[in-house]
This record gives sequence, C-alpha cells and structure tokens, in this order.
Amino acid sequence: MGASDIQFFKQHLIDPEICIRCNTCESVCPVKAITHDSNNYVVDADVCNLCMACVSPCPTGSIDNWRVVPKERAYTLQEQFSWSELPGPLAEVNEAALNGAPSSDAIAGLAHEEALNSAAYGATVPPWSAAHAFTNLYGPRAPEKFITATVTGNVRVTAVGMPYDTHHIVLDFGRTPFPVLEGQSIGIVPPGVDANGKPHHSRQYSVASPRNGERPLYNNLSLTIKRVLEDHQGKPVRGLASNYMCDLQVGDRVQVIGPFGASFLMPNHPRSHIVMICTGTGSAPMRAMTEWRRRLRNSGKFEGGKLMLFFGARTQEELPYFGPLQNLPKDFIDINLAFSRTPGQPKRYVQDAMRERAADLARMLADADSHFYVCGLKAMEEGVVQALRDIATSAGLEWETVTGALKREGRLHLETY
Repeated sequence: MGASDIQFFKQHLIDPEICIRCNTCESVCPVKAITHDSNNYVVDADVCNLCMACVSPCPTGSIDNWRVVPKERAYTLQEQFSWSELPGPLAEVNEAALNGAPSSDAIAGLAHEEALNSAAYGATVPPWSAAHAFTNLYGPRAPEKFITATVTGNVRVTAVGMPYDTHHIVLDFGRTPFPVLEGQSIGIVPPGVDANGKPHHSRQYSVASPRNGERPLYNNLSLTIKRVLEDHQGKPVRGLASNYMCDLQVGDRVQVIGPFGASFLMPNHPRSHIVMICTGTGSAPMRAMTEWRRRLRNSGKFEGGKLMLFFGARTQEELPYFGPLQNLPKDFIDINLAFSRTPGQPKRYVQDAMRERAADLARMLADADSHFYVCGLKAMEEGVVQALRDIATSAGLEWETVTGALKREGRLHLETY
C-alpha cells in the first residue's frame, strides 16, 4: 500500500504533562470514551465521537489535543496509559504529506469534514516577546494545594432585568505568591459536594486584570463571570459555580487553583499590534491586555502598537464594561461593537464588523508585528476565521502562508468554549 492509500483520522488525546487529573473530562463525556488509571487520563479512539463536550470544561486545556494518525495505527489505551508526554507526528503522516496525501491541517476528522477546521489555525506557542508565564502553582485535589483568596470587590457590570447577570469580581491573595499574566486563567473550587458526595470540580475563568493587579501593585486579580438567570423558555436557571461566585460578598474567601495557560499571552515588544475579537465574558483577557497597555501608555513607557477590538453581544445592555469602553481614548484603541439582537435592527456579529474593516485587517494580516486573539463562544470561532480568510484572499494574500506564519510565531490564538 502506498502512502497516498493510507486512511487517516484525527485522534483525540490528553496531554499528560498539562493534565491535573481533576476528572472533569471523564465526568462530562456523554459516551464514556474517557477513562484513567493511576498514571493518566486517556481517550478510547473506538468510542470517541468527537462531540467536543469535554473540551470547554477542562481547566487546563490538556484535553484539547489531537494527532493525525493512520486508522490502523491509532494509539491504544495501553500506550496512552504509559505516556509522560504526547508523542510527535507519526512518520507515516509526514511521508503521506510528501506523496500528495492530505496534510494534517487539511484533515477535518471523522466529523465536520465539510466545515472549515478553524481550530487548526490557532497557535499553541506564545509570542516571542511574551513574558514568562507561571502555571499550575496550585493543584486541584489535595486541600493543602489550594490557595485561598479574599473577595475585595463584586460589582455587576450588565444592566438589571436581562437574562444574563455579569459580575466583575476582585480576589486578593495577600502575601501568597500568585503571579498571573494577561490571557491566563484560574480555577475556582465551589464549596460542598455533588450528588454523589464528591467535592465539586473546579471551574475555569479568564483573568480580566493586568499583571500588576486590578489594583496596581497589589497581589490581586479580577474575573468577569456571567451567570444565566433564565433559559430560552424563561425558566429560572442557576449554574453552580457562576451562581456561587456572583453571590460572593466582600470579605468572603474562595479556594483557587492554577494559574493556567502558557500560550494565550500578549506580546511585549513596542511595535506589536493587537487585534482582539470577543463575545460576552470572552472580553476578560481582552480587558486585561487593554488595561496593561493603557497603564504603560499613561506611564510614558510604551509607544506605538495599535489596538483593535471587535466586541459582540446580543444587545448593548448585555455588553460587559460598555460604559468604560466608551471612555477609552479613540487614538488608543479602535473599538468595533456588534449586537445581534437589537430590536428593529438586523443581526450583526463580530465577523460582520470585521468585514466592514477589511482594509485595516488586511494590513494587520500582512504585518509581522500583528497579533490576533479570539475568545468567546465556540460558535463564533469558525465565522471569525472564515472572515480572516476572506479578507486575506481579497487583499491578494496567500491564506495558508499568512496563517502558517501566524501559528508558527504565536500570533493567532483561539480560546473558545
């Protein structure tokens, strides 16, 4: 059999170097494809249907890993149990690519074969100038590995009377080291036990404050947390962790693990341009990046580097930080808002706003100092990447060349859930 005759598929794997063994993935998998031993959590290729239900709950991103492999060479459970790190690409994949078989980026997997494989374009490395990120300083299972933070602020940042209730929450760590960078996340461990008498799993939230704290030079950080108040039928809904967090009072203490994330980090070099594309609470890391740049600008220590923001919500009332956004200087940040449910207006999404700014984004795509960050609901990811592809193509740019550089250089990051 020639290399071009080999049948490939995308196998779902868990990175043992990043996994914190919190059991979240196994507990949420609807087809029971995930299991574990005393060493690793693993995915059974014969059972996994690529439903992606386990991806967004994972607090570290260890679950979001894939390898293109020949069907006859799928990694067995026994192999996965023995790993201390993920394997590299198989020789068959490289040989097949050289002989005209589809490349790994072109193989869409067992499902969604006709759809744009947007996740394939996201970088897994940080920008070269990003600061060093500390990760997994505090773990999830043993109580002595938690860090306790004190609530020093809890402010609602969306209008009352809407089906979404979004809060800006500030946590202080006192004298316990907990360094975080813009783009990182933390895990919150809700108190109590579940229906089976087991401690609740941690929930992951992106940090919304810059590296020197929500209150500058204090050991604190902020989170943007949304709880859904009612479902589409108008029935009351209360999520466990989001409800717990949004109801916290100043002085309350919470258990925290992390920090997590070593690639979704902002560049530090002065010439870097940042394009931020988000929806809802996906604004958290974008707020952190914007605020760090604002503080640098006010201190006179940063010049150059454009900021563009594409921010989407159902309505203006559901847009977190709408008021503060309006007060940012126009020569500091280029803000583009998109609302999909404004009464009497056509639906408008972030990708629509991007297409309206095609000329500016094309210049960004052609500039090696530009960095793109996408954060929000998973449903937005494909539309955003498709818009970038159309903008690049219309401007005469070779899409695969542009995105190859963006991914290789850590300049296009996709963090959707």
